[in-house]
Amino acid sequence: MVLDLMLIALAITLYPLPLMAFALVVSSARGVWKGLVFVLAWLACLVAVIAAVLALTDGQPPPPRSPPGVAGLAAKLAIGIGLVFYGLHRRRLMRAPGTAPADASAEAAHGRKGRDGPSGEAAADRDEGSLWASAGLAVLVQPWGMVAAGATTVLEADAAQPATYMALFGFCLLASASLLAAELYIVFAPEVAQARLLRLRTWLTEHAQQAIVVLCLVLGLWLTGKSLYQLTS
Repeated sequence: MVLDLMLIALAITLYPLPLMAFALVVSSARGVWKGLVFVLAWLACLVAVIAAVLALTDGQPPPPRSPPGVAGLAAKLAIGIGLVFYGLHRRRLMRAPGTAPADASAEAAHGRKGRDGPSGEAAADRDEGSLWASAGLAVLVQPWGMVAAGATTVLEADAAQPATYMALFGFCLLASASLLAAELYIVFAPEVAQARLLRLRTWLTEHAQQAIVVLCLVLGLWLTGKSLYQLTS
């Protein structure tokens, strides 16, 4: 369970779209506070998913050959296959001639809108936008397929073991590591951090598709292979 959780958390923290959204959030007015709300909402989603799974299983992993145990493995297998097909789909889009990556195009449009948008009082109102919008954005950009894979892995958690809580804490920490590091950077060096995060967002805009393909294929193949082994052994 621990290895699966750490691999899934690593894929989540390396997923480029949340960091691209976070860079936009912290580059606006009150960016430190908006970034903090973004991170807290992100963490709240992970904790809520884990708590829901533990409540469903009552903190006891299902027996290996029981219907709930087989259903959990089947769900993990379905998620793994889905990630593989999603990665292949994104790869086909990358290789299609004359097809711009959807996320990169949307990101570029967002960037142009930010540069060419209204100024003065209207811009100030926009920059002072609700912190709830930052929280909602954190929920929207969660890679929910990977989070669902983490949830099927948490089905194996034994709440009676203290090591389980350490593993779950490590999962949440690693899955949020890139956002936490960026938020701390903004707190201690706001001007430099904002400029570098915006440059990072530009770089990610150009390379996000490749990263998504690699992460989805690697994680999907791992989950698929391990689930098939556990189902057939």
